[in-house]
Formats: sequence, structure tokens, C-alpha cells
Amino acid sequence: QTPQITMAASSLYSTAIAASFVLLFILRHDACAFQSAASTILNQRRYAALVSSTSIRSATDGDTIDSMFGPRLDGEDDEVLYSDEDDSDDWGAPSLGASAEPKKEKAMSRWGSLNPKIKARIVKEAQERAIRNKKRREPAEAKKRRLYSQYREMQKKTKFDKYVTREKPTHDKTRTKLADLNPGETVPGRVISLTSFGAYVDIGSEVDGLLHVSQISRDEFVDHPRKFLAPGDDVEVRIVRMDPGAKKLQLTMLPEEVLHEENVLNKHMIDEDEDDRIQLDEIEVDDELWGEIRRVTDYGAYIELGAVVRGFMHFMDHPLFGEVKGAHPKEFMRVGDRVRVWVLDVDSTQQRIKLTANRPSGLPGPRREVKWI
Repeated sequence: QTPQITMAASSLYSTAIAASFVLLFILRHDACAFQSAASTILNQRRYAALVSSTSIRSATDGDTIDSMFGPRLDGEDDEVLYSDEDDSDDWGAPSLGASAEPKKEKAMSRWGSLNPKIKARIVKEAQERAIRNKKRREPAEAKKRRLYSQYREMQKKTKFDKYVTREKPTHDKTRTKLADLNPGETVPGRVISLTSFGAYVDIGSEVDGLLHVSQISRDEFVDHPRKFLAPGDDVEVRIVRMDPGAKKLQLTMLPEEVLHEENVLNKHMIDEDEDDRIQLDEIEVDDELWGEIRRVTDYGAYIELGAVVRGFMHFMDHPLFGEVKGAHPKEFMRVGDRVRVWVLDVDSTQQRIKLTANRPSGLPGPRREVKWI
């Protein structure tokens, strides 16, 4: 069996060698054919160029090229593009004819043939690029000084914009004294500055009056005066009270009917002895008190209790809350109503009294005595 296997292997090896030779022959034949085809195409292109050059030259000698390409179908004359007799080096430039200008004048540069708008745009872009490169080369210290100078200028401008021009300087002796003002008087004024608790208004007096946030509007809650006012605004205000000794002036923008309902003007004129009013240390939690509603806001009502400060009752602590869904507190709490309330909390530090109109559940109820007969 071993001699048979050896003969089979040698037979396969001979077959592979023969196949390799055949494959190489085929590849060589294809390469020769490709080279021959490329040479043929190149020769054809050279011949076409030669024919074209010959036809143009014959046309320049006065002959037409109709003999080679046939007559023109549109009936127009042929145009000579290039000529061997032209000694100009500007290949591709149109011929100027016999009446041509001197050589240096007829040479047209690419820049001269551009559209003026394109020229302007190119110049502008070049200038901007030069400026950018100059700034890029600016030293870091010089750039820092330049930016800091710009920042200071902007800061000064912002500061000056906040200043409001007064009709009279603050040290002017013709300004009205506080002692000459009357509570309840309506005067024009100009807003000078804004704070979180109100606005200072110049009414021409020796000091600026304070317009508290609570005295700006009753239609909606005022969390900051900038919601309604701005420095420089001209407004009409009413004088609530003034203190010439302490140099203080209080103003209001509320309408007259609101001032009358809340007794804003008269409550500061009543000279009551503080000993006759209830002190905070005399009030305890769950005490039952009677009072009168003096002011209603979006969050509740302020109630006059006869104490040194007014009590505040949230609208959710009123018995009628929830009967009408989405009702405003003014619909079930009105200025002038007398109410019975209970004390929920007393804050002596912030001078506040928190009230409720619902009887606390921890209080004992009314006792009933039953007599047996």
C-alpha cells in the first residue's frame, strides 16, 4: 500500500504545478492585452490633438476647417482662439485685435477682473483677520489691564444709572420741615430707592418718607416693592404720620376707602396709655378673646384685640373656610366684623399673636347638671 500512496501524492503534485503554470500564462496574457489597449487609446488621443492643432493652424492661414469637420450648421463664421503668430504669453486671454493697447495695459490681472463687492468683502475679511491676529499677540498683562478697565467703566455706568435726580438737593434749606406737614395730606413724590421692606419717596421734605410694602396695594400680595415701583417713578402718596424728633416720615398709597375701613390714619393719632392695653405677657395660649377685623389679606385677617399688637388669624382657621371651594378670604371675613377667637401662640420676641376662630379641642366643654326629681 505504501508505493500506491507515494504514486498518488506525486501525481497530485504534478497536477498542481501544471495548474500554476496555466494560471500564470493567463495572467500574463491579460496584462499584455491591457497594455495594448492602453497604448491604442493613447495613440488615438494624440492623433485627435494633432488633427485639432492642424485644423486651427490651417484656419489661421486663411483656410476653413469645413474640410475636416464639415460646414457649421448655424451659418456663422469661425472664431480663432489661438494663433502661432501671437507672441503674447497670456495663454487663454482673448485676442484684442489690431487696435490693441500696449502690452502692459492689455494685461488684465485677476484682481482687476473681480466684482467690486467681492473686492470689498475680501478687504474687510483681511482687516478683521489682522485685528484678530493683533489681539492674539497681545500680552496677557496688557489684556488683563484692558478688560479690567472695561469692567470698571461698566460698573460706573451701572452705578450712575441707579441714581435718581432730585428736584431739590437734600441739603437745600427750602425743603419742607416735618413739623409743617399734616397727616392725611396727599402730596406728589418721587421714588428714590427700593428695599425689601418698602420704598423711600422724596416728597420735598427734609427727610425721605418710608412707603411700607403693606401700604402699596390691597388687591394682591406685595412680596417686594419692585413689583409695582421702580427708582425714578413719580407717585402720589398720603402722609400717615411723622416724627420731627426722630426724623421719620411714614407714607401710604392705599385708597381713601381702604384707609377709612382699616383706620390707618386715626390709629396713630389716638393717644392711649400703654398701661390700658393688654400686654403680651398677660396673654396665654387657649385664652378666649373678642376682637374686630381691621384688615383682610390673601392669607388671613388682622384683628384688633385691645392688646399692644394686633393678632393674625389665618383664613384656614376660620369656621367658614371650605364651605365654598376656592373662595377668597374677603368673602367670609369682612373689615369691621366682631369675632370670637382663641389664642394659638404668642411670640414676645417678634411681637406676634396667632389666633383661631375654631374652639380648641383640648378645652373642656360646657358642663350640664342633671337634677333628679
